[in-house]
Amino acid sequence: MSMITATAWVPRGHAAAYPTKYVFDEDEYARISKLAKLELDDAKEDLEEARQALGKTSVGGGEEGAEAGGVKLEQDEDEKSEKDAEEDDDDLKEYDMEHYDDEPEPTGEEDEEEGVDNSIFGNIKSLAYYKDQNEDPYIQLPDAGNVSDEEEREELQVLPTDNMVLAARIEDEVAHLEVYVYEDEADNLYVHHDVMLPAVPLCVEWLSTRPDTTPSSQGNFAAVGTMDPDIELWDLDIVDCMYPTAILGQNSQPGAPDMPTEPTTKKKKRKSKKANDAYHVDSVLSLAANRQHTNLLASASADKTTKLWDLNTCTAAHSYSHHTDKVCALSWHPTQSSVLLSGSYDRTVVAADMRAPNATVPRWGVESDVEQVRWDPHNDNQFYVSTENGVLHCFDARQLPSKPEKSKAVWRLQAHEKSLSSFSINPAVPGFIATASTDRTVKLWNIPSDTSAGSGPSMVTSRDLGVGKVFSANFAPDDAVAFRLAVAGSKGAVQVWDTSTNRAVREAFATRVKMPEGDVKERLVGVEQDDEIEEEEEEAAEAEEAAGGGSGEEGGGWESMDED
Repeated sequence: MSMITATAWVPRGHAAAYPTKYVFDEDEYARISKLAKLELDDAKEDLEEARQALGKTSVGGGEEGAEAGGVKLEQDEDEKSEKDAEEDDDDLKEYDMEHYDDEPEPTGEEDEEEGVDNSIFGNIKSLAYYKDQNEDPYIQLPDAGNVSDEEEREELQVLPTDNMVLAARIEDEVAHLEVYVYEDEADNLYVHHDVMLPAVPLCVEWLSTRPDTTPSSQGNFAAVGTMDPDIELWDLDIVDCMYPTAILGQNSQPGAPDMPTEPTTKKKKRKSKKANDAYHVDSVLSLAANRQHTNLLASASADKTTKLWDLNTCTAAHSYSHHTDKVCALSWHPTQSSVLLSGSYDRTVVAADMRAPNATVPRWGVESDVEQVRWDPHNDNQFYVSTENGVLHCFDARQLPSKPEKSKAVWRLQAHEKSLSSFSINPAVPGFIATASTDRTVKLWNIPSDTSAGSGPSMVTSRDLGVGKVFSANFAPDDAVAFRLAVAGSKGAVQVWDTSTNRAVREAFATRVKMPEGDVKERLVGVEQDDEIEEEEEEAAEAEEAAGGGSGEEGGGWESMDED
């Protein structure tokens, strides 16, 4: 099994031109030792609990049954070991291992050819060797100077015109974060490096601030949320890193943390699953970095809370309980930097001012579980919500409903027949939206600037990009590559689609932005896979369709909500 659960773009110019190799010095060793001790203590505690549970359910029940079962088990093991020893002796007799080192007795026969050694190393005298390898004409060793280091340095180089794409991957029960480099002009996408993760990754967010005590310290980091309650912060400019730079959670510490020497209570607190204001106690489902106040990171969790983290101290500044079920989606307002939009499995969306934790918040309702929420970067008053039943909603934040169930959307679009897992709003072109679904399709939509006249969204094109069930679709953040859409899903592949090369897209948005002229070949850039992997994926897809897993009819009907 291989799948990519989430992706994120790194804007151009933020990655280091020459990422550094991981240095394992004494300070790093001390930091890792403390982190490893926490994990080891947790593992020992789990093992002890398992042993106690096994002792209570031993044969016969009760202490007497456990004792009797233990005696019989020991007897059976002794009999088995004696039987195995006898069988081993019989097998070794034919080799006469007891006389293995004895000198062979002379036979009286001499070799016909004088000077011939019949041992297995008899011809070793004919071999020639040189004390100095430079004197041997048959060995040519390259100069070991700085050539290899310089070549490796060039291979790791990231150009100012390159984008990075982060992909949270799970493959054969091994989780890791892959860092891709996307070279737009060269039509090239490749894995630059990756890091191992402790659990199944669920979300990833790029951070432009270094998690330490230096205010406004620039950096290039990835925040990763997993099935575990902790949030790991990884430095993307360090290759082959073993542990994250910082962890946001119960033992949050920046830099080289001073971990507690007695962490035995950590497991017990997590097992209680009791939400608190200091850290999450369940899976982290969504992350959102504040682009105006770069030291702030919001997180949403299955523990029904939303938390605001200060990256300067790596601690939770506030905790919010606006929902009654898992919180799964977050989005910061593009201009009002303190307003955070959150969506939940309780089928509501909340727009809350993070400066007022106890204030009453406006709440909108939808007909199904929320999948994703986004503010419109081109219209401060509108936001979008996608749901599990494939519907995309557009709401006006100025129209506050009296009750969530009485929420009235500006328009409602049945974009897909299955879960609308992800959608993205183009940062450079107003009204250009991409939706992605578990029905394996990606659809591009044209949203008119004025929907009051009865006009609504219209589908521009639909594509199956070969990534399986689509879990993530994001437009690039830079204007120069704003039409590039990164798509990933259940097949574990990342594809970057240049939507500006699609003829229907060029015709639909020609009046809003300059497009390539003439006939242009459609561009789709991905990492090449082996033929065997592609055949296996095709067979799996055919088997799923044969079992009734094929996609339904294409959605596309929209419903205006302006009329009663």
